[in-house]
Amino acid sequence: MERAILVNLSTSAREKAEAEDSLNELAALVRAAGGEVVQRTSQSRPTVSPRYFIGKGKVQELAAMAEELQADLIVFNHNLTPVQQRSLEDSLGLKVIDRTQLILDIFAQRARSNEGKLQVELAQLSYLLPRLVGRGTALSRLGGGIGTRGPGEKKLEEDRRRIQDKISKIKREIKGLQMRRANQRASRKRSPVPVVSLVGYTSAGKSTLFNILSREHVFTSSMLFATLDPILRRVYFSDGLYFLLSDTVGFIRKLPVELITSFQATLEEIREADCICHIIDLTSAQADEQAEAVERILSQIGAGGIPLLRVYNKIDLLPNKDELLALNGPAGRERRVYLAAKTGEGTADLKRMLREALFRDMKLFHVRLPAGQRSLLDQLAGRGVILKATENTDYVELTLMARPESVRSFLPDSSEGEKPC
Repeated sequence: MERAILVNLSTSAREKAEAEDSLNELAALVRAAGGEVVQRTSQSRPTVSPRYFIGKGKVQELAAMAEELQADLIVFNHNLTPVQQRSLEDSLGLKVIDRTQLILDIFAQRARSNEGKLQVELAQLSYLLPRLVGRGTALSRLGGGIGTRGPGEKKLEEDRRRIQDKISKIKREIKGLQMRRANQRASRKRSPVPVVSLVGYTSAGKSTLFNILSREHVFTSSMLFATLDPILRRVYFSDGLYFLLSDTVGFIRKLPVELITSFQATLEEIREADCICHIIDLTSAQADEQAEAVERILSQIGAGGIPLLRVYNKIDLLPNKDELLALNGPAGRERRVYLAAKTGEGTADLKRMLREALFRDMKLFHVRLPAGQRSLLDQLAGRGVILKATENTDYVELTLMARPESVRSFLPDSSEGEKPC
C-alpha cells in the first residue's frame, strides 16, 4: 500500500474555507485507489506558481515531510500542468500525481466491460499525451502503483505518434460501440416504455436504490466510484406496468474533462432518459454543493432539460426521519421525495411519484383482436405497454396502457377504461 501525502492550495477565501472538506474527499479517493494517507498539508497564496504550483518554500517543506514519513506518493488536490508535475517530481524525487490522474486510476480499476475499459484508456491516454513531451522514456521510471494503471502498463514511453495512433484506434472502437448503443436506444424509443436514469454524487446511494427498485443484486459499497459500467433493468408496479431503470457512474466535483469527453457513450444513456432521479445524500455536510456539482454536469452533457426529481436519501440516519417522510405528500411530489434506500422507507412514495410522472398521459384500454390479426398485435405492442394478454383459438384479449390518440387512430372499436393511470 502506497503512503500518500495530500497537498491543497487555496487562492481565495472561499477555497480556504472549503479546504478541509475538499481534502476529506481527496483522502477518500486515495483510499478508493488502494493508498494510505499519512499526512495532509495546505498552503494559501494569492497565485499559483507556474513552476511548482505551490511556493518553493512549501516544496522544501514537503520534501522534508515526505522523507520523515517515508511517503511514496504526493497527491495534489488540483490539476497540474505537465511542467509543474515534472518540476515537482524532479525536486521531490517522488511520484507526483494530481486529482485527475487519481480519479482516472480509480476508473481503471473499476472498469469491467470492454466499453468501460476502452473509455478509461482513452481518457488516460488523452491526459498523458501532453506529458510525454520532453520526457522521452522517463515515464518508465514511474513504475507501478496509483496513477500508473491501465495505459501505464502498456509502454507509455512509446513516442507521441504511436500514442496518437492508439487514441485514434480506441476512438474508432468506441464509435462502433456508440453506434450499437444508438441502435439499442432507437429500438427502445420505438417502444412506449419510459426510461428513468439514476444520477448522483458518488456514494450517494444510487446502486442501493437501484437494487431495491429492480430487485437486483448490483455491487454496492461506500467506496467512491463502486459502480462504473451502466446497468439497465425493468422496474414493475403491482399491476404489471413497468419502466426501465438505468444506473451508471457517480459524479464528483471537478470531474476530469477527459472522463466527460471519453464517456460520451455512457453519458448518452442519461441524455435519452424520460426522467432523471437525482440521488442526494442528505447526511452529507456538503449536500448542497454536491447537488450543484451533479446538476452542473447534467447541464454540460446536454441533460439539463430533462424532467428531474430530487431524491433525498439516507433519512434513516437522521433524527427527524418521520417528519421528512411526511413531506412525501401531494404538495411536494413534483419536485422531491425523501427516503432511505437501505431500509426501503419512502421508496413506495418514489414509485408512486414516478408512475404519476411517467404515465400521466396514458389510460387503461381493454382490447379484443381476432386471433389471426398478428400484425395488429405487433402494432399495439409499439403503441402501449401491454399489461396482460389472454389468447384462445378465436381471439386475443389485451390490457394495455397507452395514450388515447395512439390507440384510437387504428382501433376505433376499442373500449377505454374509465380510470386513467
